[in-house]
Amino acid sequence: MTMDFWARMERRGPGTVEVDGVSVGPGSRVRLRPRSSRADIFDLALAGRIAVVEAVEQDDEGRPHLAVTLEDDPGRDLGEARLPGHRFFYTAEEVEPVVEEEAAAGDRPVRVLVAGIGNIFLGDDGFGVEVVRRLTQSRPPELPAGVDVVDFGIRGMDLAYALQRDYAAVLFVDAAPRGERPGTLTLLEPRLSDEGGTPVETHGMDPVQVLRLARELGRIPPRVLVLCCEPSAVLRGTPDEDVLVELSAPVRTAVDDAARMVVSVAADLVADAAGEADRDGRPGEIPEEKGSARR
Repeated sequence: MTMDFWARMERRGPGTVEVDGVSVGPGSRVRLRPRSSRADIFDLALAGRIAVVEAVEQDDEGRPHLAVTLEDDPGRDLGEARLPGHRFFYTAEEVEPVVEEEAAAGDRPVRVLVAGIGNIFLGDDGFGVEVVRRLTQSRPPELPAGVDVVDFGIRGMDLAYALQRDYAAVLFVDAAPRGERPGTLTLLEPRLSDEGGTPVETHGMDPVQVLRLARELGRIPPRVLVLCCEPSAVLRGTPDEDVLVELSAPVRTAVDDAARMVVSVAADLVADAAGEADRDGRPGEIPEEKGSARR
């Protein structure tokens, strides 16, 4: 029986493809060599450019295609969000692995993602978004090269795809009730269980669910940290609740401290990843929750 079109499209693509004897997958750097027979204006402009593979996907006939973003594109996060003009598709025959430059990976800065998450219409739940906004509006000079600070809001699917990149670590910034005094900041290393089956919520942002989805898609960074703030009140977005677009006083006061903590933690993550080629635990593992640091 012929497989239904949508069933074929739902099949997961291979994790990697072989190009000129080199395994190419998420995080691999390639040089674009589009075929002249099918080149359009974008291909003519991108020929010879260095790109980073975001994912290996396949068409309805099972043929693999590499989804890539340009390495030097200042809007790479838009490509991670799957927006046209920043994310491109090429077959394995249209790319060359950048083997000689991969061998000198130590010359490239370690990449760390700072992800602000939360719903700005649910009061203190918008804490992570506000911290990232503070950082991006006046980016501190102390933030090392290679640190991407991105407001993901409630775009859980976009964040899961972003985690497929070559990030050595990710730092979530979020509001989370832990029974502390409102405004208390806590730094955690969460534990990801081996439970199967991850519901895909395109407009939800439970960090654990996002991590599970990212792992199912292919990878998660070797290090995962969460900087969370104790909210004054937890809103769920139910119909009987009013929209609240302001942070409470204690949470608003914690934003500047959180921004400083992000700078410090991100710098430590970059230094640790650059100084240690092999950390405790394999890439893709989440360490068991450790003693938290509070402020």
